[in-house]
Amino acid sequence: MPVRILKKVHRAPVLVGMLDSGVDNSLTSRVVASQAFVKGSAVQPARWDCLGHGSALTNIIAERIPEARFLVAQVFVDQLATSAIQAAAGLDWLVDRGAQVVNMSFGIKADREPLANACQRALAAGVILVAAAPAVGAAVYPSRYPGVIRVTGDVRCGPDEFSQMDSHQAEYGACVRVADSPVAGASVATAYISMQVARYIRLRGRDLTGLRLWLREQATYRGIPQHFDLIPPSRRLNWVTGDSQSS
Repeated sequence: MPVRILKKVHRAPVLVGMLDSGVDNSLTSRVVASQAFVKGSAVQPARWDCLGHGSALTNIIAERIPEARFLVAQVFVDQLATSAIQAAAGLDWLVDRGAQVVNMSFGIKADREPLANACQRALAAGVILVAAAPAVGAAVYPSRYPGVIRVTGDVRCGPDEFSQMDSHQAEYGACVRVADSPVAGASVATAYISMQVARYIRLRGRDLTGLRLWLREQATYRGIPQHFDLIPPSRRLNWVTGDSQSS
């Protein structure tokens, strides 16, 4: 019987877009490109992440998906606050550079046209968007935009577990903590789901319908999430757009 020689299939790295506060030096070897979007200024080179928020979330994905590479749009620089225009510009930049999934661990109470339009452009380009949503209370944006995967925290979940909910608030819940970091809550949960999306893309490519079926099959828990303890104000992500704020 002839011996079959199986050729090793080379797959391009999954490109994950991080719309956040940047990354620290330990992650620079995994970053394909980065850019800062600063209020009232032209686009600038990204700085080192002095806030720690983006680094903590990027590490969640980097540690579990060795093949992942990152595009970093820094929209939080000196504080965890930015504008819808900055976020929209950062998202457009990530899409233009080939991001396959974009992690958006923030939310605002008001629907802002620049961000809504940027999300529509990203989805039309086939990019998978994952955004944080509150476990209770009013919906926030961008998670509330159609087509965006909505994620909240669920204390039942460990780092590699998540819950399927399909509620008005969120579609999925995930782990709310990351080791050795004060960052916690729905921001962290969103990164864990982005990690699962990156894993799916690595296995099967980009297919939102197939992805949602796969996530449903892989879910550890179903039903209403168990809420986490309130996060101290100093550790919350406050995303400001002039006259509105959400955490």
